[in-house]
Amino acid sequence: MVEGILAGPVDIEPRGPVVYPGVAVRPGLVVTHRTSGVTGGIIDWRPSRVTLLDRNGRRHQFINERGAFTIDREAVTLVAPVRETRQQAATRSGSIAPPPSRAKVARASRILVEGSHDAELIEHVWGDDLRAEGIVVEPLGGMDNLLAAVRSFDPGPQRRLGVLLDHLVEGTKEARAAASVRHEDVLVCGHPFIDIWAAIRPAAAGIDRWPDIPRGTDWKTGICSTLGVSDPPQFWKQLLGKVRSYADLDPRLVGAVEQLVDFVTEAAP
Repeated sequence: MVEGILAGPVDIEPRGPVVYPGVAVRPGLVVTHRTSGVTGGIIDWRPSRVTLLDRNGRRHQFINERGAFTIDREAVTLVAPVRETRQQAATRSGSIAPPPSRAKVARASRILVEGSHDAELIEHVWGDDLRAEGIVVEPLGGMDNLLAAVRSFDPGPQRRLGVLLDHLVEGTKEARAAASVRHEDVLVCGHPFIDIWAAIRPAAAGIDRWPDIPRGTDWKTGICSTLGVSDPPQFWKQLLGKVRSYADLDPRLVGAVEQLVDFVTEAAP
């Protein structure tokens, strides 16, 4: 009789996904990155990444994936900081809230967005992070002004420019405009929605889904007509007020904005 690894009973039951316990982030929490073995205290956390400071004073940034870190040799998933009774421990963007302090003097680097609503939404969610880094967000007044705005800005290694475009999908005029910008100190990112309103999750907006608007109809006009909105500016204020954090936004917008924040803050002040 032959014995071996197949001699005994074989478990053919399908196994479910591995579940890692969630651990709420707090400044200074010591963790180890499983893949690299780097150990350090957490100095910055966002939904997509974690920054550690090791005992030699070096910073290490890692993607925040399920089970990517260990605490006391147990694999865990790092999740949003808990809210404290007197002070919110996390910003709306999910990063660790810094101690109260004056905003930094504005850097030369900037983030440009298409319109005022884009700027208001980014300020609403990422405002604390941007003020802490000294980054200003400015509306372009439409993507048709993109190339002129880039030339006028005169980007450089200490003067980086990030650009957020709506409807950045293959074959669109926005995609063609983005492709025309070729500069190592300029990064163009975007989301697939025709308008920034639609990057807000329908559930957060209090609707089942964003209505489909026929081609050729102004998107905001069509949305307001379909939803029975008589005062679009007031509707936008209400919509903005329903966004409590990054979790109320589509992940594609969140990822694009965080890429831009990273890019412009890498430049020297």
